[in-house]
Amino acid sequence: MNPAWRELPVRSALPALSDALESGGVAVLAAPPGTGKTTLVPLALAGLLGTGPSLRVLVAEPRRLAVRAAARRMAWLLGSSVGREVGYTVRGERKVGPSTVVEVVTTGVLLQRLQRDQELTGVDVVVLDECHERHLDADTALAFLLDVRAALRPELRLVCASATSDTAAWAELLGGAPVVEAHGVSHPVEVEWAPPARAVRPAHGTRVDFALLDHVASVVRRALASHDGDVLCFLPGVGEIARVAGQLSDLPCDVLQLHGRAPQSVQDAALTPSTSRRVVLSTAVAESSLTVPGVRVVVDAGLAREPRTDHARGLSALVTVRASLAAARQRSGRAGREAPGTVYRCWHEAEDARAARFPTPEIALADLTSFALQAACWGDSDATGLALPDAPPAGAMAAARQTLLALGAVSADGRATPRGIRLARTGLHPRLGRALVDGAPAVGARRAAEIVALLSEEPPRALGDDLTAVWRAVRSSQDPYSSRWRDEVRRLERATSGEGITSLPDSTAAGLVIALAFPERIARARVEKPEPGERSPYLMASGTAADLAPDTRLGHHPWLAIAVADRPAGSPSARIRHAAAMDEDTARLAGAALLATRSEVRWDTRQGEVVSRQVDSLGAIELSSTPLNRPTPTLIRAALLEGLTREGVSSLLTFPTNLRERLAFLHTTLGAPWPDVSDEALLARADEWLDPELSRARRRSDLARIDTTAALQRLLPWSTGEAGRLDELAPERLTVPSGSKIRVDYGTDRPVLAAKVQELFGWTTTPTLAGGRVPVTIHLLSPAGRPAAVTSDLASFWQSGYKAVRADLRGRYPRHPWPEDPTTAEPTRRTNARK
Repeated sequence: MNPAWRELPVRSALPALSDALESGGVAVLAAPPGTGKTTLVPLALAGLLGTGPSLRVLVAEPRRLAVRAAARRMAWLLGSSVGREVGYTVRGERKVGPSTVVEVVTTGVLLQRLQRDQELTGVDVVVLDECHERHLDADTALAFLLDVRAALRPELRLVCASATSDTAAWAELLGGAPVVEAHGVSHPVEVEWAPPARAVRPAHGTRVDFALLDHVASVVRRALASHDGDVLCFLPGVGEIARVAGQLSDLPCDVLQLHGRAPQSVQDAALTPSTSRRVVLSTAVAESSLTVPGVRVVVDAGLAREPRTDHARGLSALVTVRASLAAARQRSGRAGREAPGTVYRCWHEAEDARAARFPTPEIALADLTSFALQAACWGDSDATGLALPDAPPAGAMAAARQTLLALGAVSADGRATPRGIRLARTGLHPRLGRALVDGAPAVGARRAAEIVALLSEEPPRALGDDLTAVWRAVRSSQDPYSSRWRDEVRRLERATSGEGITSLPDSTAAGLVIALAFPERIARARVEKPEPGERSPYLMASGTAADLAPDTRLGHHPWLAIAVADRPAGSPSARIRHAAAMDEDTARLAGAALLATRSEVRWDTRQGEVVSRQVDSLGAIELSSTPLNRPTPTLIRAALLEGLTREGVSSLLTFPTNLRERLAFLHTTLGAPWPDVSDEALLARADEWLDPELSRARRRSDLARIDTTAALQRLLPWSTGEAGRLDELAPERLTVPSGSKIRVDYGTDRPVLAAKVQELFGWTTTPTLAGGRVPVTIHLLSPAGRPAAVTSDLASFWQSGYKAVRADLRGRYPRHPWPEDPTTAEPTRRTNARK
C-alpha cells in the first residue's frame, strides 16, 4: 500500500466519521479540496486501510471525469489497479471486478441503480461527494436515499461530503446528522486584483468578450513571469479554453486543456505531478472535484456557466454568469494547497459586492423533465414527499409534466406508465429516450442509436450545424468525441429491440429521429424561395421564430428538424445551432401529435374584415386552408369582438349623435351610476349594450349599421331612476335667448356652447350642467359664425369684454345690432333691416 495515504489531512477525521456512522448511520463530512475527502474516506469506510469491517462502498461523483480520476487515485493509494479493489462505472463504461468493494459512479448512474433496485442490494455505505455543488442529480439521489433509509434499509449508511464549511442545512436535512470536519494544511494565498484596463462587454448567452479572454491570457503570462510553480486558470467553457490556449501557444511550457470532453491522456497529464512547468486551463471541474498537483498560482476569469430554460418556448441553454463568492474562494484555495500561493482575479474588487454568495441550485434553473420522470418512477409524481434541499419551482414542474404527458411517459394523474419506465431506464433525457424507442422501428436500431448519441452529447461546433453532415463526419473520425460517441452508440443499441426499417436515406432518418425528440421544434421556412444570398426565417411548431446562424452550412430547406436552439437575450427569434433537413411527410409523421384541423374565424387586420376558413396545422405551422362556408355565429361574434379590440370601438362603430360624449361627461363629472363609455369599458361590457346587434352581424359593414344611440341607452342607470335625468344633467341642446336650440359640444374638457353674440343679448347668467357643477364654456361668434370671444362668465363678459368686440365688429357688420347695453337689448337671429 502506498504510504502517501498517511499524509492526507482527512485521516485525522476518520475516527469521528466512523463513530458518527456507527451511532446514527448518517454523517456530513466537511473537508476542503486536497485533504483526501474523495479518495481516502471511501477506502477507510470499506475497511481497506487495515481497520474496521469490510464493507461495500458506493461513491457518487457529479462528473465522469471526477469518477475516473477518483478511482485511479484510490487504486494508486492501495498500490493496486482500477478494476480490482476499486472500480468505476459511468454511462457506457464499467470497470469493476469480483474483488471490487469501492465503486465510483456518477450521480446519474446511482439514480438508475436506485430505480432498478431501491434497496441497493449489496451496498453498505453511500458517499455523496461534492454535495455543495447542488447538482440536480445529486439532490435527487440524496432524497431517494433518505427514502430508502426510512422505509427499506435503515442500516444503509450515508455520508454527504462537502468541500465547504456551509454544512448546517445538510445536517438538518439528514435529521440532525453530526458534522465531521477535516482541516487541510492551509497555506496563505495572496489575492491580486487584475481587472482589464478597459471595460469589456458583459457575457451574453455563452458569448464572452474576446477582449476579456485576451486579458486573461496576458494575466497568465504575467503570473508565469512573477511566480514559480504551475498555473491553474479557470474559464467558463471549452470554447473559452481553446481561445486562451491559442493565445498561449508560444509559451515554453505545457498548456493543458482540462474539461469533461478532454482526451483521457490530457486528463491524466493534468492530474499527475510533472517535472516540467505547466499551465492548466480548466472549467469549474477543478474547483473541488479534481486536485491538480503543483499549482502555485490561480488565474480566475470570474465566470461560470449555468443552465437556463425558457419553458414557454421549450428552449434550454447554458448561459455565462458571474461566478459566486463561494466558487471564487474554492478556486483561490487551489493555489495554496501545497505551498503559499497567489490568485489573480480578473475583475474589480468592488464587483464582489454584487456577486451571489453561493451558486444557484440547479433545480431552480434547469429543465425538470428528467427529474419529474425520476420522481414519477419513484412513486412521488409531484415530488412533494421528497426530502430535497430546495423544492422544484411549480412552473418548471408543470412544464415538465406536460412534456411527459405528451411523451406518454406519465398518465393523467402523474403516475409513470410502463413506457415512461422504459424511457427512464435508457439513462437519457425523456425526449431522447422517446427518439430512441420510437425511432428504432422506423430507421433501424443502429441508426437510431447513432443519431440519439449525437444529441446526447453536443458535437464540437467546428463540425458545423448540419447534423446529417456531422453524423457522416463522426462515423469516419477517430477523435476523442467520436470515440465517446461510438461507446454511447453501443450502449444505446443494446437498449433497443429489433432492427426496424432501414431503407430510409440518412437525411430522412436524421430528420425523423431528431423530430421525434423535439416535435415542437419542427420548423418550416417562412419564405419559399428567398432571394440569392438571403436566408429565410423559420417558424417552429411551438410558435417561436428561428433564424439560421450567419455561418450556417445547412443552406435553404423548406423544412428543418431543429435539435439545438437558444434565444439570445433581447432577441425575438431563436438561433438555430444544430438541425437536419426534412420533408413535410416526415414532419407530419414525427409531429403527428401536433396535427390538428380547426375552424378559424378571426379578424384579419390587413383586410380589416372577418376571415373564415378551415386550417390544417402542425402546431403553429399552417399546412393548408380552405374557405369555411357556414361559420357558427359564436365564432363570428368572437372575431368581430377581436376586430373591435384591435381597431377600436370608435373606428368600427358609428356614433351619429352626441349621446356617447354626454355620458362620458357625466361619468367624469359625477361618476357612478353614469357608465364609463371609453373604448375599453364598452368592450368589457359588450354583452350588456351591443347585443343582439353584434350577434346578428356577419362582417365589418354590419357593425357600421348598428344603431349605437339605441344601443347605448341600455347602459343608462334605469334601475335607479337616474336615466330620466339625462336631458336635465347633460342636455343635448340648450335654448338661448333668441329662441334657438343650440347643440352643446361635449367632446372637449368642458362642454361648449357656440352662438352668435346677438342671440345671447339679455342673457346675464352663464348656464351650468351636471346639476350646477360645471359652467358651460360659451364661444361667442361673429355674424359670419367666426369666433369673437370665449367666456365661462357671461356677466363679466358683457361688462368688460363686449366693448372691445363691439368696437371691432360693428364696422364690419353694420347691418347687425350692436347695442351699448347688451344685457337689456332684445336678442335676435336677424339683421337690423329684417328685424
